[in-house]
Amino acid sequence: MARIVMKFGGTSVADIARIRNVARHVKREVDAGHEVAVVVSAMAGKTNELVGWTREASPMHDAREYDAVVASGEQVTAGLLAITLQNMGVHARSWQGWQIPIKTDNAHGAARILDIDGAFLIKRFGEGQVAVIAGFQGIGPDNRIATLGRGGSDTSAVAIAAAVKADRCDIYTDVDGVYTTDPRIEPKARRLAKISFEEMLEMASLGAKVLQVRSVELAMVHRVRTFVRSSFDDPDAPGMGDLLNPPGTLICDEEEIVEQQVVTGIAYAKDEAQISLRRVGDRPGVAAGIFGPLAEANINVDMIVQNISEDGKFTDMTFTVPSGDVDKALAVLDALKAEVGYDVVQSEAGMSKVSVIGIGMRSHAGVAATAFKALAEKAINIRAITTSEIKISILIDGPYTELAVRTLHSVYGLDKQ
Repeated sequence: MARIVMKFGGTSVADIARIRNVARHVKREVDAGHEVAVVVSAMAGKTNELVGWTREASPMHDAREYDAVVASGEQVTAGLLAITLQNMGVHARSWQGWQIPIKTDNAHGAARILDIDGAFLIKRFGEGQVAVIAGFQGIGPDNRIATLGRGGSDTSAVAIAAAVKADRCDIYTDVDGVYTTDPRIEPKARRLAKISFEEMLEMASLGAKVLQVRSVELAMVHRVRTFVRSSFDDPDAPGMGDLLNPPGTLICDEEEIVEQQVVTGIAYAKDEAQISLRRVGDRPGVAAGIFGPLAEANINVDMIVQNISEDGKFTDMTFTVPSGDVDKALAVLDALKAEVGYDVVQSEAGMSKVSVIGIGMRSHAGVAATAFKALAEKAINIRAITTSEIKISILIDGPYTELAVRTLHSVYGLDKQ
């Protein structure tokens, strides 16, 4: 017998027919004798509809009331799945975050989980009950519902798995695992059997949409073995109930991966913008004076490149932000001009960031040179480069995104391994 947390996303529970299919997945694990808790998202499109209603009611709305509205989508799904499971003869009950409780901080709309009472759910296991839990939410210090932000149900599932010391956390989506790159761009992309926590964190933060970044961070901290699986697979197909090696991709410790590839995957993020500050005075604290106010404005600054002038008195600062934040960033920088002291600010949208990821980079030289040469042969101009121990990110012009992804995927042999 094992303890399993199963999470189902919005497309997996989009209508009653799909909820019935989800119930079959859950029943399969229950019939195998496992202790099961389920975390659900809102039905596909429902959260957007609820957000639209709050904005229609008032463009400037109270964050606590906003959370009260948007959290209801997951609550509806939890109740519907519990009813469906009961109809199949499974002892199931729906629970909301505040009932467990899942305790969060007070950052309504983007709350972080502080603590989960694992004993509550373990008691439910002892009663033979399948707890169906509304994801994406908990209860804040003000005793109000607090939502975790977009993709928060992934975070809920991993946090619950850690709290109850689950043997496995299965994240069911509309794809059957983690691929070497986006199959919509590169048809030769392969599904990975295993990927390390570190690599998955890089993939998620650099554009891969399979898992939410915070959920991967939690899985890595608490060493939660996490499978990415497809809810659209036949629940009763051979191997679906395999405890140790079900279909999908296992996210696990690096030590579990016997043969580590140099490069594991290629990720990309479109709609990046490049901002450059020219002739900034080169003095201690100038970077903090620029990037501190941008952070306070909730602008996510990514790739940063600094060039020092020949006389050493000035520097050019170039960095990227999401295209949607350009106007806000320029307004912040304009307010800083007198204090920071720069000559001119330039911005250019329509950029993309393409990233090469792999734990094998730690022990192999020449990975970056291979990428640069391959892109040069395709006449793709590199605007900026940043590197870390297990990734290389390259800023390019947006129209070359798909060509760059396919080129890098091929040059590292990801379509052949």
